[in-house]
Amino acid sequence: MKRSKKAVIGIVAWLVAIVYFYPILVMFLNGFKTEQQAVHMPPSLVFHPTLHNYQLVFSSGVFSYLGNSLIAAIGSTIIALAIGVPAAYALAIYKPKHGDDIFFWFITTKILPSVGVIVPVYIMFRDLNMLDTLYGLSLLYIGMNTPIVVWMMRSFFTDIPYSVIESSQVDGAHGFALIWRIILPLVRPGLFATSLLCLVFSWNEFFFALNITDTHAATLPILVSSFMTSEGLFWSKLSAIGTIAVLPPVIFGWIAQKQLVRGLSMGAVKG
Repeated sequence: MKRSKKAVIGIVAWLVAIVYFYPILVMFLNGFKTEQQAVHMPPSLVFHPTLHNYQLVFSSGVFSYLGNSLIAAIGSTIIALAIGVPAAYALAIYKPKHGDDIFFWFITTKILPSVGVIVPVYIMFRDLNMLDTLYGLSLLYIGMNTPIVVWMMRSFFTDIPYSVIESSQVDGAHGFALIWRIILPLVRPGLFATSLLCLVFSWNEFFFALNITDTHAATLPILVSSFMTSEGLFWSKLSAIGTIAVLPPVIFGWIAQKQLVRGLSMGAVKG
């Protein structure tokens, strides 16, 4: 009975995996096809591969867009963690007066639609000469990611028994040393999960990048959208640039998968 149950669970898991990864496989294969082969239905797994699409993508300056995405995503994630982790720790451990109101304010900033603030953000960035700059784009991403850090990390810090903090303080750990040496190692899986989430959100962000950047600070999603023209969609070229775009977060997620699974299972997404 147990074996049959495990077999059913295994089959279902494989079916779900196939459903989720089949589009990625099709995208990867389409990157090596011609436009005619890419739009052929049903998709063919047997074809003569070509590197023409990747040659075209690399000639379009993909490394500049890729570098901008890496700088904006990684830089904003690190700074958001530096701001959000102490804030989450204070809200979870010290429970300040009106702490719930402060936490609610952090959450409501994520509910605010981007299209509702783009006009004042654009005007402010224009007056501060921050349009089409990486530091301006990173500043926006920091504002987007900090509430996520506070929300998720607060949940992890809440799970830490206060007796652990008290015993550490008795041993002489206080302030920053307490957080760095004692608390953060305890919530390391949650830190990985939070970092990956912020990194993916920044990496995939399109709306602000489209509206406040032009040529110097444009990110990879902007380059992806350039292959969608009034003449139609160039599926093989979109697949090639799409494959390049998904590689960094997939690699990072694969490297941190153990910590990520542990982090999510610890309750980082609970209220």
